[in-house]
Amino acid sequence: MSDLSHSEPSSRTAPSAGTGLLHRLGQALDALAAWNERRRQRLALETLPDHILSDIGLSRADADREAAKPFWKG
Repeated sequence: MSDLSHSEPSSRTAPSAGTGLLHRLGQALDALAAWNERRRQRLALETLPDHILSDIGLSRADADREAAKPFWKG
């Protein structure tokens, strides 16, 4: 009787180094997506007319201050 369990590598071995790399890559992509969304929202905020800003409780100075922030700052 032959033992086939030793003929192929087991998938139950320790996680490969690629798993951590994929996790970090996913985190980096998530951060990039968040930064891009923040940039997009700040550009849109900058274009809103004063009466709309007033409706959402912001002044032009508030909108300009927020729009001037770098995309990576929350």
